[in-house]
Amino acid sequence: MSLKRKAADIALEAAKKPKQNASITAFFGQPKPTVSSPAASATKATITSSAPSSSQPASSPTTAFPVAEITATPKFDKTAWLAKLSPEQQELLKLEINTLDESWLAVLKDEVTSREFLDLKRFLKKEAETGKKIFPPSEDVYSWSRHTPLHTVKAVIIGQDPYHNINQAHGLCFSVRPPTPAPPSLKNIYIALKKDYPTFEPPPNKGGLLTPWADRGVLLLNTCLTVRAHEANSHAGKGWERFTQKVIDTVVARRKAGVVFLAWGNPAQQRCKAISGARHLVLKSVHPSPLSAMRGFLDCGHFKKANEWLRERYGEEGPIDWNLNVAPEKAGV
Repeated sequence: MSLKRKAADIALEAAKKPKQNASITAFFGQPKPTVSSPAASATKATITSSAPSSSQPASSPTTAFPVAEITATPKFDKTAWLAKLSPEQQELLKLEINTLDESWLAVLKDEVTSREFLDLKRFLKKEAETGKKIFPPSEDVYSWSRHTPLHTVKAVIIGQDPYHNINQAHGLCFSVRPPTPAPPSLKNIYIALKKDYPTFEPPPNKGGLLTPWADRGVLLLNTCLTVRAHEANSHAGKGWERFTQKVIDTVVARRKAGVVFLAWGNPAQQRCKAISGARHLVLKSVHPSPLSAMRGFLDCGHFKKANEWLRERYGEEGPIDWNLNVAPEKAGV
């Protein structure tokens, strides 16, 4: 056998033998690095929550929300989106661009550039230009989105019109900032909550600040997001209803592992009428207003029912910590 032929045979035999330390990774090549976008990173965010027992609310909001439940926010290049807006759109949408949480803007970007929404913004601009005082303050209109980014929503409470007096509305339904005392409907919410959890205590000094709930995954959304001072429902029918329905529909579509909707009163229930019970839970009751609360709201048991469902869905990390007796600086004032 020639030396050339012998060398070829040796090479062939060597090729057939498995290499030491060989692996599947080595065979197929190293995996491509994964580029983590801000939107994808947001899905790993945690929210302050703890699991209350069946008899009392929890008091230590430290539990992370289960990652498996989180639906990825679509990739969103805000700079590229802004570049496509016309000068008028950029002017009209300054508030949305600057104060709407990006997790929400990513999925609502087409809605805010719709003809209907731009007409709403033109109306609001005219209101301001003619000297009308509008509540809540502009920087608070979208505070619900910043306290409760889309990837943290576990429960939704639907309100109607914002409070229309000074130092009340701040972008979270039913909530008021200190030193404003809790309004009558919120007092009834406290009564119902204490029936579910006897150890519940409302905020100090008769307060009504609900930001702790929002920070723990409770989306506190009004149907209408602005109102003219001292004129209830003055901005109803101008376009907010379409926008906030889109917010609700987005929660339904993207929070795939399930969310609890607390629908108090017929208007809120109408907002939830298309929600399937196969994935989400809708709890219905009369409104907590003094005009109707005695007809079933005070004994509705919604806070405990919501937590029982969330626990079944997500385990001990699921339930909401309904505690509100926290220091103002820790409550996001």
